Amino acid sequence: MKKEDIKPWDWDRILFGQAPPEFLLEVFLRTVIIYLALMVVTRGLGKRMGGQLSVSELAVMVTLGAIVSPAMQIPQLGLLLGAMILVCALIFQRGLGRVEFISRKLEKVSQGQTQLIVKNGVIQVSELKKAKISRQQLFAALRDEDVYNLGDVGRVYMEAFGCFSVYKNKHACPGLCILPPSDHQITFHDQQVLDDTIACTVCGAVVHGSHFDEPCKHCGGTKYISASISLQGETAEAL
Repeated sequence: MKKEDIKPWDWDRILFGQAPPEFLLEVFLRTVIIYLALMVVTRGLGKRMGGQLSVSELAVMVTLGAIVSPAMQIPQLGLLLGAMILVCALIFQRGLGRVEFISRKLEKVSQGQTQLIVKNGVIQVSELKKAKISRQQLFAALRDEDVYNLGDVGRVYMEAFGCFSVYKNKHACPGLCILPPSDHQITFHDQQVLDDTIACTVCGAVVHGSHFDEPCKHCGGTKYISASISLQGETAEAL
Protein backbone atom coordinates (compact mmCIF):
# COMPACT_ATOMS: atom_id res chain seq x y z
CA MET A 1 0.00 0.00 0.00
CA LYS A 2 1.43 3.36 -1.04
CA LYS A 3 1.61 6.20 1.45
CA GLU A 4 -0.45 8.48 -0.79
CA ASP A 5 -3.30 5.98 -0.49
CA ILE A 6 -3.44 6.51 3.27
CA LYS A 7 -5.84 9.36 3.97
CA PRO A 8 -6.90 10.57 7.42
CA TRP A 9 -10.46 9.76 8.46
CA ASP A 10 -10.95 7.32 5.60
CA TRP A 11 -13.47 5.22 7.52
CA ASP A 12 -13.98 2.72 4.73
CA ARG A 13 -10.25 1.89 4.84
CA ILE A 14 -10.11 2.05 8.65
CA LEU A 15 -12.99 -0.40 9.09
CA PHE A 16 -12.60 -2.70 6.11
CA GLY A 17 -9.05 -2.07 4.86
CA GLN A 18 -8.67 -3.07 1.23
CA ALA A 19 -10.92 -6.12 1.57
CA PRO A 20 -14.61 -6.17 0.59
CA PRO A 21 -17.20 -6.55 3.38
CA GLU A 22 -17.80 -10.16 2.26
CA PHE A 23 -14.30 -10.95 3.51
CA LEU A 24 -15.72 -10.90 7.07
CA LEU A 25 -17.24 -14.34 6.43
CA GLU A 26 -13.83 -15.68 5.42
CA VAL A 27 -12.33 -14.14 8.56
CA PHE A 28 -14.90 -15.99 10.64
CA LEU A 29 -14.04 -19.30 9.00
CA ARG A 30 -10.31 -18.65 9.39
CA THR A 31 -10.81 -17.89 13.08
CA VAL A 32 -12.73 -21.12 13.62
CA ILE A 33 -10.02 -23.18 11.93
CA ILE A 34 -7.12 -21.48 13.75
CA TYR A 35 -8.88 -21.70 17.12
CA LEU A 36 -9.52 -25.42 16.73
CA ALA A 37 -5.92 -25.95 15.57
CA LEU A 38 -4.64 -24.10 18.65
CA MET A 39 -6.80 -26.27 20.88
CA VAL A 40 -5.38 -29.44 19.34
CA VAL A 41 -1.76 -28.22 19.51
CA THR A 42 -1.91 -26.94 23.09
CA ARG A 43 -3.67 -30.15 24.16
CA GLY A 44 -0.89 -32.18 22.57
CA LEU A 45 1.85 -30.16 24.28
CA GLY A 46 0.84 -31.55 27.65
CA LYS A 47 -0.78 -30.22 30.78
CA ARG A 48 2.23 -28.39 32.17
CA MET A 49 2.17 -26.15 29.11
CA GLY A 50 -0.96 -24.61 30.51
CA GLY A 51 0.26 -24.13 34.08
CA GLN A 52 -2.56 -22.38 35.93
CA LEU A 53 -4.55 -21.89 32.70
CA SER A 54 -6.84 -24.46 31.16
CA VAL A 55 -6.18 -25.58 27.59
CA SER A 56 -9.01 -23.49 26.17
CA GLU A 57 -7.88 -20.42 28.13
CA LEU A 58 -4.33 -20.82 26.84
CA ALA A 59 -5.66 -21.10 23.28
CA VAL A 60 -7.62 -17.87 23.75
CA MET A 61 -4.52 -16.09 25.13
CA VAL A 62 -2.48 -17.11 22.10
CA THR A 63 -5.33 -16.11 19.78
CA LEU A 64 -5.66 -12.67 21.36
CA GLY A 65 -1.94 -12.04 20.99
CA ALA A 66 -2.15 -12.82 17.28
CA ILE A 67 -5.26 -10.68 16.80
CA VAL A 68 -4.33 -7.25 18.06
CA SER A 69 -1.00 -6.66 16.33
CA PRO A 70 -2.03 -6.94 12.63
CA ALA A 71 -5.26 -4.99 13.10
CA MET A 72 -3.37 -2.14 14.78
CA GLN A 73 -0.27 -1.95 12.56
CA ILE A 74 -1.14 -3.06 9.02
CA PRO A 75 -3.02 -0.42 6.99
CA GLN A 76 -4.52 -2.98 4.62
CA LEU A 77 -6.37 -4.65 7.49
CA GLY A 78 -9.43 -3.00 8.97
CA LEU A 79 -10.08 -2.72 12.68
CA LEU A 80 -13.47 -4.30 12.16
CA LEU A 81 -11.79 -7.57 11.19
CA GLY A 82 -9.74 -7.63 14.38
CA ALA A 83 -12.77 -6.70 16.47
CA MET A 84 -14.76 -9.53 14.89
CA ILE A 85 -12.04 -12.05 15.70
CA LEU A 86 -11.95 -10.83 19.30
CA VAL A 87 -15.70 -11.31 19.58
CA CYS A 88 -15.36 -14.78 18.03
CA ALA A 89 -12.71 -15.74 20.59
CA LEU A 90 -14.95 -14.52 23.40
CA ILE A 91 -17.93 -16.47 22.06
CA PHE A 92 -15.84 -19.62 21.60
CA GLN A 93 -14.48 -19.49 25.15
CA ARG A 94 -17.83 -18.75 26.78
CA GLY A 95 -19.65 -21.24 24.59
CA LEU A 96 -17.11 -23.98 25.16
CA GLY A 97 -17.25 -23.45 28.92
CA ARG A 98 -21.04 -23.71 28.83
CA VAL A 99 -21.03 -26.88 26.74
CA GLU A 100 -18.33 -28.45 28.94
CA PHE A 101 -20.50 -27.77 31.98
CA ILE A 102 -23.34 -29.66 30.34
CA SER A 103 -21.31 -32.49 28.77
CA ARG A 104 -18.80 -34.31 30.98
CA LYS A 105 -17.55 -36.26 27.97
CA LEU A 106 -16.64 -33.10 26.03
CA GLU A 107 -14.97 -31.62 29.11
CA LYS A 108 -12.79 -34.72 29.41
CA VAL A 109 -11.81 -34.52 25.72
CA SER A 110 -10.97 -30.80 25.68
CA GLN A 111 -9.47 -30.33 29.15
CA GLY A 112 -8.23 -33.81 30.02
CA GLN A 113 -8.68 -35.44 33.42
CA THR A 114 -6.86 -35.91 36.70
CA GLN A 115 -4.10 -38.52 36.58
CA LEU A 116 -2.64 -40.57 39.43
CA ILE A 117 1.13 -40.07 39.12
CA VAL A 118 2.36 -41.61 42.40
CA LYS A 119 0.58 -44.31 44.40
CA ASN A 120 1.86 -45.46 47.79
CA GLY A 121 5.38 -44.24 47.07
CA VAL A 122 5.59 -45.80 43.59
CA ILE A 123 5.66 -43.74 40.39
CA GLN A 124 3.02 -44.84 37.90
CA VAL A 125 5.36 -44.77 34.91
CA SER A 126 2.64 -45.24 32.28
CA GLU A 127 0.66 -42.29 33.66
CA LEU A 128 3.83 -40.20 33.82
CA LYS A 129 4.38 -40.79 30.09
CA LYS A 130 0.76 -39.90 29.29
CA ALA A 131 1.13 -36.64 31.22
CA LYS A 132 4.28 -35.82 29.18
CA ILE A 133 6.37 -34.88 32.20
CA SER A 134 9.74 -36.17 33.33
CA ARG A 135 10.70 -37.72 36.64
CA GLN A 136 12.83 -34.66 37.43
CA GLN A 137 9.81 -32.38 36.97
CA LEU A 138 7.88 -34.59 39.37
CA PHE A 139 10.72 -34.62 41.90
CA ALA A 140 11.02 -30.83 41.72
CA ALA A 141 7.30 -30.47 42.44
CA LEU A 142 7.58 -32.85 45.41
CA ARG A 143 10.62 -31.06 46.84
CA ASP A 144 8.65 -27.82 46.58
CA GLU A 145 6.14 -29.47 48.94
CA ASP A 146 8.94 -30.43 51.39
CA VAL A 147 8.86 -34.07 50.27
CA TYR A 148 12.30 -35.66 49.91
CA ASN A 149 11.43 -39.35 49.86
CA LEU A 150 8.82 -41.17 47.77
CA GLY A 151 8.03 -43.27 50.85
CA ASP A 152 6.44 -40.17 52.40
CA VAL A 153 3.91 -39.92 49.56
CA GLY A 154 0.52 -41.60 49.57
CA ARG A 155 -0.84 -40.03 46.39
CA VAL A 156 0.28 -37.46 43.81
CA TYR A 157 -2.36 -36.32 41.35
CA MET A 158 -1.74 -34.25 38.27
CA GLU A 159 -4.80 -32.07 37.84
CA ALA A 160 -6.39 -31.44 34.46
CA PHE A 161 -4.96 -27.88 34.37
CA GLY A 162 -1.40 -29.04 35.03
CA CYS A 163 -0.77 -28.55 38.76
CA PHE A 164 0.21 -31.27 41.25
CA SER A 165 -1.81 -32.25 44.33
CA VAL A 166 0.36 -34.04 46.90
CA TYR A 167 -1.03 -36.14 49.75
CA LYS A 168 1.53 -37.31 52.29
CA ASN A 169 1.50 -40.45 54.43
CA LYS A 170 0.93 -39.98 58.16
CA HIS A 171 3.97 -42.12 58.91
CA ALA A 172 7.27 -42.33 57.05
CA CYS A 173 7.86 -45.45 54.95
CA PRO A 174 10.98 -46.73 53.14
CA GLY A 175 11.32 -45.28 49.67
CA LEU A 176 13.49 -43.67 47.03
CA CYS A 177 15.29 -40.53 48.15
CA ILE A 178 14.61 -37.72 45.65
CA LEU A 179 17.15 -35.20 46.90
CA PRO A 180 19.57 -34.07 44.14
CA PRO A 181 22.50 -36.55 44.20
CA SER A 182 24.89 -33.86 42.92
CA ASP A 183 24.43 -31.76 46.07
CA HIS A 184 26.60 -33.69 48.51
CA GLN A 185 25.90 -31.29 51.38
CA ILE A 186 22.17 -32.06 51.37
CA THR A 187 22.07 -35.64 50.09
CA PHE A 188 20.28 -37.89 52.62
CA HIS A 189 19.64 -34.91 54.87
CA ASP A 190 17.13 -36.15 57.51
CA GLN A 191 17.20 -39.52 55.71
CA GLN A 192 18.34 -42.81 57.17
CA VAL A 193 19.80 -45.20 54.61
CA LEU A 194 18.52 -48.75 55.02
CA ASP A 195 20.99 -51.59 54.58
CA ASP A 196 18.39 -54.31 53.99
CA THR A 197 16.06 -52.46 51.58
CA ILE A 198 16.57 -51.26 48.01
CA ALA A 199 14.46 -49.09 45.69
CA CYS A 200 14.01 -49.12 41.92
CA THR A 201 15.61 -46.03 40.40
CA VAL A 202 12.87 -45.77 37.75
CA CYS A 203 9.64 -46.00 39.74
CA GLY A 204 10.80 -46.07 43.36
CA ALA A 205 9.26 -49.45 44.20
CA VAL A 206 10.82 -50.88 47.39
CA VAL A 207 12.21 -54.40 47.63
CA HIS A 208 13.39 -55.91 50.91
CA GLY A 209 16.89 -57.30 50.68
CA SER A 210 20.26 -55.85 49.77
CA HIS A 211 20.40 -57.66 46.41
CA PHE A 212 17.80 -58.13 43.72
CA ASP A 213 18.58 -59.28 40.18
CA GLU A 214 15.07 -59.55 38.76
CA PRO A 215 13.36 -56.72 36.83
CA CYS A 216 11.06 -54.48 38.84
CA LYS A 217 7.53 -55.86 38.82
CA HIS A 218 6.08 -52.36 38.53
CA CYS A 219 8.09 -50.85 35.67
CA GLY A 220 10.56 -53.50 34.46
CA GLY A 221 13.57 -51.49 35.61
CA THR A 222 16.78 -53.30 36.49
CA LYS A 223 18.70 -50.66 38.48
CA TYR A 224 18.36 -50.37 42.26
CA ILE A 225 19.89 -48.23 44.99
CA SER A 226 19.65 -48.34 48.77
CA ALA A 227 16.29 -47.16 50.02
CA SER A 228 16.00 -44.65 52.84
CA ILE A 229 13.40 -43.49 55.33
CA SER A 230 12.69 -39.95 56.49
CA LEU A 231 13.59 -39.13 60.06
CA GLN A 232 10.80 -37.17 61.66
CA GLY A 233 10.44 -35.03 64.73
CA GLU A 234 12.86 -35.56 67.59
CA THR A 235 14.72 -38.36 65.80
CA ALA A 236 15.89 -36.00 63.06
CA GLU A 237 16.83 -33.25 65.56
CA ALA A 238 18.90 -35.68 67.61
CA LEU A 239 21.03 -36.47 64.58
